[in-house]
Amino acid sequence: MALSKNMERVLNKQINAEIFSAYLYKSMAAYFESVNLSGFAHWMSLQAQEELAHSDKFFVYVGERFGKVVLTAIDAPKTEWQSPLDVFKDAFAHEKKVTKLIYNLVDVARQEKDFATENFLQWFVTEQVEEESSADAIVNKLEMVGNDKKGLYLLDQELGQRVAQKNVK
Repeated sequence: MALSKNMERVLNKQINAEIFSAYLYKSMAAYFESVNLSGFAHWMSLQAQEELAHSDKFFVYVGERFGKVVLTAIDAPKTEWQSPLDVFKDAFAHEKKVTKLIYNLVDVARQEKDFATENFLQWFVTEQVEEESSADAIVNKLEMVGNDKKGLYLLDQELGQRVAQKNVK
C-alpha cells in the first residue's frame, strides 16, 4: 500500500531533519577539533554518521512504500559555543526536539491508520530514548567536571573510545 501524500510529506521533512542533525553534529565536531578536544570531536563525528544512517532508513522506507523522496535545503548549523558543556546542552536540547518530531510522525501515522508506518517508527521511538539519555549523561559529567582541566581531559579520552553502532540500518 502506498503512503498517503501527507505521510510522504512528513516523512520527507524528517529525512531533512535527520540530515540537518548530522550537519549540526559535524559542526559540533569541528568546534571540538578547534579547541583540541579530539575525543569529543570523535564522539560527535560518530553521532553525525548515525544521524545520516537514520536519514537513510527513512529514505529507503519511503521508497518501499511507493513514495518519492524530496530533499530540500538544509539550514546552516550553529558553529560557535562557549564551552563543551554548552555544546552538549545544545545536543541534548536537539535530541529532545527530534523526539518530538518522531512522536508527531507517530501521531500522523495513527490518525491515518497507517499501521506499517507506525510500526516502522517504533524503532525511532526507542532510539530516541537512547539518544536523549546519552547526551544527558555527558551533560551531567561535564557539570561534575566543571572547569577542572584534568577531568575534561579524562572525559575527552572516554568519549574518544566510542565505537560506531552496528545495528543502525
